Amino acid sequence: MSTTLEPIDIVKRAHAIGTYYGFTPFKHVAKRGLKAPAGYPDSLQLDALDPVAREVAGFLKQVRDSGAAPAPGRPLFLWHTNAAAGRTAPKQIIIQFHAIGADRAIADVVLIRAVRSLIADLSKEEGVLRINSMGDKETRGRLARELTSFFRKNGPTLPADCVACAKNDVFKAAELLEGEEERGSLPSPTDHLSEASRKHFESVLEYLESTETPYELAPSMLSRGNAWTETCFSIETPDGRVKAWGSRYHDLAKPFFKGTGPSVGAVVRINTDARAVIPPHKERANPRFVFVHIGDEAKRECMKMADHLRRARIPMMQSIGVESLTEQMRLAEDTNPRYLIIMGRKEALERSVILRERSTHSETSISFDSLVDQLRAVA
Repeated sequence: MSTTLEPIDIVKRAHAIGTYYGFTPFKHVAKRGLKAPAGYPDSLQLDALDPVAREVAGFLKQVRDSGAAPAPGRPLFLWHTNAAAGRTAPKQIIIQFHAIGADRAIADVVLIRAVRSLIADLSKEEGVLRINSMGDKETRGRLARELTSFFRKNGPTLPADCVACAKNDVFKAAELLEGEEERGSLPSPTDHLSEASRKHFESVLEYLESTETPYELAPSMLSRGNAWTETCFSIETPDGRVKAWGSRYHDLAKPFFKGTGPSVGAVVRINTDARAVIPPHKERANPRFVFVHIGDEAKRECMKMADHLRRARIPMMQSIGVESLTEQMRLAEDTNPRYLIIMGRKEALERSVILRERSTHSETSISFDSLVDQLRAVA
């Protein structure tokens, strides 16, 4: 990635991609928040968390302090950055994407697609997506026992620092194994998945394949600590200047939001030499189009279309990870666009959408092939 990429450009691109994939800037939520931040929950042991988990915990605290919280059927899809307007850009800009309280596999893939698009936009190169599953608590317990046995049996042939580390943290010890031959012989998490974890991971992979998202299975990728569960993934550019790591988490969010279901998040780290003061980002007014999708077939198609429509500069937003039509329509009402783009199962199979003008309720069927041209004509 070029060292001349300005921090404000990074923020603008994150905002644009977040909009197209249904992630709201956290600052829009925070404006309605509380004024007296509370401390971290007593049950959360910050010292025991890895660096990414501490980053995520800090963000979850901000969300809680803002007064925002997920609710049944209303997960929070948010993005956030440490690059604040009016301040000098940090040397490492961090962008976080989160789907808090979203339990289905589609949330994993929406988040992965958004992160992958941001990295491709910034670096002009496709980052390599590597993915694995650590499973649930039951899976981690079985894997921990297998790793303990592995280090006990193979100790004489392994690096001394790994063997010593394994006495306290077998997951960290496994990460320290650098040789491909040694790592290849490690017990794999996917061989020990519970039935529920196996089904979730299969659903994630199915979504990736059906949305034509290239990936590599990474059996040796492990998420350390009890903060992470289920899907874990990394995306990195060939030059290493942009890196992302993400995973599902449940116990990390639970102390902040009562009754919160499983969540998924990712942290993107971007090294830049530009240290200018970041000017305010003038955001575009309410988009002219809101894309509403009904059913898995429609959501798969809209994920494949998102980057194409964004590059065509169609002023649009959507909430791909929100499954409830009622909730999507509520969000559309809040945005007050002139047009709705609607796709259900029938339209997805016919490769078409319905364009509805909200003031007149008039509807037009548009094929995928002519969608960009016809949207531009009324934009």
